[in-house]
Amino acid sequence: MKQNYDESHLTSFIKGLTSLTGLSERKVRQYASENNPFNVLEHPGIIDPNKQQLDKINILNEFISSYRLLKLYEKDNKITLNSAATAGEYFVSILGGIKDKEKFMVAFLDSGNNVIEAKVLSEGTIGEAVVYPRVVLKAALDCDCKSMIIAHNHPGGSMVPSLQDKQLTQNLVSIFTPLQINVLDHIIVANNSYLSMAEKGMIPKAIESICYDPIQSGNISVANEDEKDFHASLNDSTLNIDLIEQDLEEECEWER
Repeated sequence: MKQNYDESHLTSFIKGLTSLTGLSERKVRQYASENNPFNVLEHPGIIDPNKQQLDKINILNEFISSYRLLKLYEKDNKITLNSAATAGEYFVSILGGIKDKEKFMVAFLDSGNNVIEAKVLSEGTIGEAVVYPRVVLKAALDCDCKSMIIAHNHPGGSMVPSLQDKQLTQNLVSIFTPLQINVLDHIIVANNSYLSMAEKGMIPKAIESICYDPIQSGNISVANEDEKDFHASLNDSTLNIDLIEQDLEEECEWER
């Protein structure tokens, strides 16, 4: 099917892409005449690149991702995620172009909702990823965060949270609320769009009973965690469930 792109911009894109990667301009132009030209970057296998060309494509993708992130730092050299819109924009810039696998990541925030660190904590296949709550817990404690926003992409393009997405959110909220660490949002990225579970009122309240059983799905899987290991990783600290109400009030302030 013929794609509707401005011819001059498409020509510039193809010339730049082929100059930087060594791909055949004729081959790329032929593919782009009937298909989305961005697929060459997002699914490079379709153009059958050699190893050197594939390495250059990967470097170019990393450059594009870094550029988009650095643009967010321009104003005052820090990223502040103080709304669903800014959080969605942030994660789209990182995950929006990934079409061949699911990635689960977390942005750990300070008391001013500034990003202390954002990390990819799991990579999977095109249909699922495996999330270990213990890994998320360790990363959160290492950076001494006050809150976090979790996110993952749906390569298939759906922005509808699956049952497993909701269960993952419930588990993490229940783990972190007693530690006075708020899970502010769960962003689902699909192409260049996103859904904010907080904006849709889908962030649950903490529960005392935490499920550690594995959840298999076509979107995201929560790996089985041994309850004894989980409590050991807390160094036997006492969890005060009375802090739940206080933390939920603070979360409401973020949403407002």
